[in-house]
Amino acid sequence: MEQTTSDVRTLMSGIALGESPRWHDGRVWFSDWGTGQILAVDTDGRGEVMARVPALPFCFDFLPDGRLLVVSGREGLLLRQEPDGTLQTHADLTELAPPPWNDIVVDARGNAYVNCTGFDFPGGEFTAGLLALVTPDGAVRQVAGGVAFPNGVALTPDGRTLVLAESYAKKLTAYDVLADGTLSPGRVWAPLGDGVPDGICLDAEGAVWYADVPNRLCVRVREGGEVLDTVAVDRGCFACMLGGPDGRTLFIVAADWRGPQGMTGGEPTGLLLTARAPAPHAGRP
Repeated sequence: MEQTTSDVRTLMSGIALGESPRWHDGRVWFSDWGTGQILAVDTDGRGEVMARVPALPFCFDFLPDGRLLVVSGREGLLLRQEPDGTLQTHADLTELAPPPWNDIVVDARGNAYVNCTGFDFPGGEFTAGLLALVTPDGAVRQVAGGVAFPNGVALTPDGRTLVLAESYAKKLTAYDVLADGTLSPGRVWAPLGDGVPDGICLDAEGAVWYADVPNRLCVRVREGGEVLDTVAVDRGCFACMLGGPDGRTLFIVAADWRGPQGMTGGEPTGLLLTARAPAPHAGRP
């Protein structure tokens, strides 16, 4: 039975456009595309700048040793933050496909799965995108293609299944992860009806939360597409992540979408929100 969560609170305001939330080392990290910063925020709303990225937009995840991997989307580079804070090129994604590149997830072996939009959103003519595997030595190869605006991406705790949000196809697609890191052919994990999935995360019950910009909500679905819970807000939801001390806080980055120009101009409308989730996060693979 679908539940609607109304206990939504603002943890931080004044964000230009938040993306890519991750729960790491007791704080929620996210990227602010308008300021070129990656911030870490504690549960009291105190923020700290952890990295500055020169080119926009960008998503990120963490290597097994804790170092940041950052997708510099317009440059088509995968950057690695060293202990001294500098950003070094981990892989040149343009060897496989031109920008823009989008979201990322890293597995327990240090393999990174990064997706390429396939066209210049929002003004370009649509073409299908792809999903790439970047191995720890920086080698890049395509592992899936023909995806309709690939967006959020997540791995199950055992690292054996990858779930991808296809925004333009309004569905979640699943792939089996093979021993060498490549992927099986995709299968529909959940059709979403009118849902437009952006960022996603998995919970411990095997359900997926997806953020939805045009419908201004986050939705929890189980495999097959049954809607279990929704969290409605007053602006577009770009991504969500479970975390907190017990793993049951849903962190949401939301903003009024005003096009690319809205990221760096005008009054910032971005918020970092929290809501209580029925199940904790699934844990990292």
